[in-house]
Amino acid sequence: MKANTQPPATARILRLPEVAARIGMSRSSVYLLMNRGQFPKSVKLSLRAVGWRESEIDEWANSRPSAA
Repeated sequence: MKANTQPPATARILRLPEVAARIGMSRSSVYLLMNRGQFPKSVKLSLRAVGWRESEIDEWANSRPSAA
């Protein structure tokens, strides 16, 4: 009997404008938190491009206290 397994989730890479929009912070705030070790590290995409793993951004956002 086969176990119920789901296909792996698609690993999506987000660029900075989408990351900033999702978390409601500016570019400088993202890099400041990243340098302090309080935000997920970026991944190098090419010589001059970086991105962030969507799963890590979602996990980080869900770990933050809500404003309510």
